[in-house]
Amino acid sequence: MNYKKTEEALARLTPEQYYVTQQSGTERPGTGEYLSNKEPGIYVDIVSGEPLFASSDKYESGCGWPSFTKPIVPAHVNELRDTTHGMIRTEVRSVHGDSHLGHVFEDGPIDRGGLRYCINSAALRFVHRDAMEAEGYGAYLDQVEDVK
Repeated sequence: MNYKKTEEALARLTPEQYYVTQQSGTERPGTGEYLSNKEPGIYVDIVSGEPLFASSDKYESGCGWPSFTKPIVPAHVNELRDTTHGMIRTEVRSVHGDSHLGHVFEDGPIDRGGLRYCINSAALRFVHRDAMEAEGYGAYLDQVEDVK
């Protein structure tokens, strides 16, 4: 698939999605559409459609945003130094869409690599496992398992 940022994709964004992805904003904690989603599938960039995270790597961190232990395709995620808001953090952006996704921290589950990708729901689109093949994401089905 050809993942890229287009004017058409940007025009479809809600004001909050635009603020988060294009202006490096953050949705309010506890408000994101996918915070409590426990369905099997993958999360893709709302702008470019590139696959970012799998439901099997999602966990409840208590931080107020969806949290993942690792990207589904590490090459689709850029990690950049972020010194805004008086903190030193690592920003996470999609490679093809250049969308701001959130931040990664080193306080995740130790037994799963120790990372916590803290991601804004507004930067994501969820593709249910049942629709993955039809939407061109069949290659990632092996990374999606039943979520208990």
